[in-house]
Amino acid sequence: MSDERRFPRWVYGTGSEPDARFSLANERTFLAWIRTSLALLAGGVALEALELPVQPDLRFAAALVLVSVGLLAPVLAWVGWARAERAVRLRSSLPAPSAFGLLVLGVCLAGGLVLVGLVVG
Repeated sequence: MSDERRFPRWVYGTGSEPDARFSLANERTFLAWIRTSLALLAGGVALEALELPVQPDLRFAAALVLVSVGLLAPVLAWVGWARAERAVRLRSSLPAPSAFGLLVLGVCLAGGLVLVGLVVG
């Protein structure tokens, strides 16, 4: 397939075709972020749907955090995939990960809310 027909053009229209192993590794990383996103979404839904002994307002807040991070993760994963793919095509250094902080902060915040909700509830 020619680079003119591949999306996004700002990625595939740059540089030269890399070794397929690098592109496939980048794709696997993207798919791992998608699986993580699905787990966050499922966790947020389950937290609110199940009758857990957690203070209701804190349970809802934790579920909201998990669902929000789960919705944002695929967007950040796609941006990260595109940045890495572009760097590989240009044979330049890989960009630093940009979404790890959000994931860590969101999971810690949700876990803290559940913990406090268990103690209070």
